[in-house]
Amino acid sequence: MNTWRKSVKYAFIGKITLRNQLAYVADFLIRSLFLLLILYIFLQLWQTTFRGEGTERIAGFSFKQIMWYLVITESMILACPSLCTRVEEEVKSGDIVFKFVRPVNFVAFHYVEYMSEASIRFLVNAALGGLLGLLIMGPPDFGYGLLWLPIMALCGFTVNFMLNMVLALSSFWVEETRGLEFVYNKFLFTIGGMLMPLELFPDMLQQVGRWLPFQAIVYIPAKSTVTFDAVQLPRMLSTQLIWVIIIGIVVLLVYRKGVKKLNVNGG
Repeated sequence: MNTWRKSVKYAFIGKITLRNQLAYVADFLIRSLFLLLILYIFLQLWQTTFRGEGTERIAGFSFKQIMWYLVITESMILACPSLCTRVEEEVKSGDIVFKFVRPVNFVAFHYVEYMSEASIRFLVNAALGGLLGLLIMGPPDFGYGLLWLPIMALCGFTVNFMLNMVLALSSFWVEETRGLEFVYNKFLFTIGGMLMPLELFPDMLQQVGRWLPFQAIVYIPAKSTVTFDAVQLPRMLSTQLIWVIIIGIVVLLVYRKGVKKLNVNGG
């Protein structure tokens, strides 16, 4: 019964978050339309790159596969809200005290909010990016990869949430976490495979990227979708789940220690 009541609470949190997102449709669409500008710029860059190379494939990827890869990665990245900013403001204002006395877990509360917002944004971004892709490049050849995209995107968003929560919880000590978030995003953009698949990097950077959790966020979902391989699928999913567990344990430890050290300046 207690588990059911908690589930209902978190379901209502997710429902309220979705309503908040849909309440400002104009702002929501403007943010999503920014994706089209980014994809158009990448379209021009990769067209020039493929012409310069004089080949139909680079590192095993065709031009169409690269562009559909970018539709997925950009749709996911632009769907992620800034968790560090939220937690940092809660700490500075003192509102975090009220979050602690609520009958819900602090981390779980933010996870439900984060995933609800990211999910609706991702659906809209993917729809707009997919429409642009269909008009310019034609239909993709995803095969069964499209069926696995929702699951792998869910795992990717979860890994991203966990990593961002570790950074956000550091505000219990340093308060200013946006610098850490900035550096984190740059790692995600590069060796995380957002801007291009890891296969296009030098061998050394590829090896580094495959030992870090950043690959589990957008690279694995996008790569598995555009170049679906049933043999590699279990390894890809296992990598994501392993990082969810490892970083989840880190979040739990940092949270427990951070609550004891919390020093609220406002409120």
